[in-house]
Amino acid sequence: MPLLNVFVNNLLPILLLSGAGFALGKALKLDSRPLGRVIFYILSPVLVFNLLTSSKLAVESIILMMGYSTSVMLIVAGIAFVLGKLFHLERSSLTAVVLTSMFANNGNYGLPLIAFAFGQEALAYASIYFVTNSLLLYTVGVMIASLGHLPLKEALLGLLKVPAIYAIILAVIFIRTGWILPAPIQKTVELTAGGAVPAMLILLGLELQKVEWTNNLRALSIPVVCRLLIGPFIGWTLAALFGLNGNARKDGIIDAGISSAVMTTVLANEFKLDSSLVTAIVFVSTILSPLTLTPLIYLLGR
Repeated sequence: MPLLNVFVNNLLPILLLSGAGFALGKALKLDSRPLGRVIFYILSPVLVFNLLTSSKLAVESIILMMGYSTSVMLIVAGIAFVLGKLFHLERSSLTAVVLTSMFANNGNYGLPLIAFAFGQEALAYASIYFVTNSLLLYTVGVMIASLGHLPLKEALLGLLKVPAIYAIILAVIFIRTGWILPAPIQKTVELTAGGAVPAMLILLGLELQKVEWTNNLRALSIPVVCRLLIGPFIGWTLAALFGLNGNARKDGIIDAGISSAVMTTVLANEFKLDSSLVTAIVFVSTILSPLTLTPLIYLLGR
């Protein structure tokens, strides 16, 4: 069966390694924060730099992909906001719904999935989507979570704390100038980048062990539908409008349908949103995602 083959070869390895992280976290009561910081400050930016410099994407292609991913996220967030208003959700729940609909797990989940589905060469565009998602999360996401109480200047300064943005800037400089890293440093970069994806999957499992449940099923259903069903539809439509093709199109559509970002649970705790609702959304959207991503990968791979 084609769909079963797609699931076994692309999604099952991700679920197994994430499941190992989940089980290890439960058994040893591991804290995910140290690993999360290693990934955020070292592994992710090195991975982004390595992907962009090795692919030698044109700067115009990078800008186009950032515009596409931003458009997808804003449109999906807008749809979630309208649905939340129609369901008469209270402010805290509505904020949680918008956050978990807008931001996907494009790092921990999206990068390894695209690597398995379309090969390492497809990861360059996925890394741009991932970085764009991170930049918006630490600016727009923080402002949404704070319900407008955080000064714009403070939110913008948060950009300076996102290492991946420096990785993009540095990669663009290397692409434009044709510079090449000395062999020992290049080998270090490749070695570090190679450990990023497995570490991200283990972190995903560690984060999912924190799940809490919620009785607000109306609020729970909106982000799950937005991320897994509406997201790919919006991504597919915008890919045509932006003129994306090849790996850029495949990466963009898959990333548009990835489950909700685990980082939204951090924002929920920080800004006193409905944390049980947010963690439940992340968990349910992740568990159900193979049902939608499997046929999506099959269609894009034909």
